[in-house]
Amino acid sequence: MTTAAHSGLQPPPELNLTLDRRAELADFLRTRRMRLSPEQVGLGGAGRRRTPGLRREEVALLAETSTTWYTWLEQRRDIRVSAPLLDRLARALLLDHGERTHLFALAGLPLPLSTELHEDVSPAVERFIHGLSQPAYVLGRRWDYLTWNAAAEAVFGSLWLLPPEERNILRRLFLDPERRLFHTDWHCAAAGLVARFRADSAPFLEEPWMAALIEELQTRSPDFRRLWARHDVRGDPDGLKDFQHPEMGRMIFEHLILRLPDAPDLRVVVYTALPEWDTPAKLQRLLAAPRTPPSTVVATL
Repeated sequence: MTTAAHSGLQPPPELNLTLDRRAELADFLRTRRMRLSPEQVGLGGAGRRRTPGLRREEVALLAETSTTWYTWLEQRRDIRVSAPLLDRLARALLLDHGERTHLFALAGLPLPLSTELHEDVSPAVERFIHGLSQPAYVLGRRWDYLTWNAAAEAVFGSLWLLPPEERNILRRLFLDPERRLFHTDWHCAAAGLVARFRADSAPFLEEPWMAALIEELQTRSPDFRRLWARHDVRGDPDGLKDFQHPEMGRMIFEHLILRLPDAPDLRVVVYTALPEWDTPAKLQRLLAAPRTPPSTVVATL
């Protein structure tokens, strides 16, 4: 048997992988720095430069760190990096979501969760949702409705009439008595929803905006309090949704949840009308019925 030592070849040291990662990180930072101008980051009056891009000391200033530390990082030195420092670097270098994710991956650190409740739906997702003929909406981290289409409005009711803080799937299910009549088996639907919400909410339980919602639901709804205490957890299963629409009667939909690569905390929920109980025809009749545009109604409130 021939070994690496007998053949004159030495196995590569384990440190090579680390050195490669440092090199990738250093080159990535350098190329991001070189593409920016001082004016882009609010450093006007820098004058003419021999080379394009920001200087290392300028990046360090914007990232609230020392020039020495940032220089060592670009020099592939064996130095400690932390998530807060990387986060400040990402902001200083104007990295988008994909670049920020790549930066943390190169540093070997998990991407920190955003603790702000503010959530945006991209124009592309907006166009996708509103271009669908089937009911669809986007849920945020707290399961607030962020956007929805005309078919969702026709089936699930006028969400735009609700105050923004009331546009939440759990608040509607547990705090609106009329929603109990909307589900053919309300207790089954409620148990499944709470189990999925518990799985989704786990990373954010310590956030004030999540804790406030759970506390309110436990205080105001004995049903939610009982189901929450069971600690049941489910993923995002596809399946059937059985509704009792106030105008059309029973309607059966297939339920699909999509995750967005650029915004994994958001959920795109799409319902497909199934043939049972003549659901597609009922949906078409709902969509054909005259409805007051949201802008018109809001203007008269």
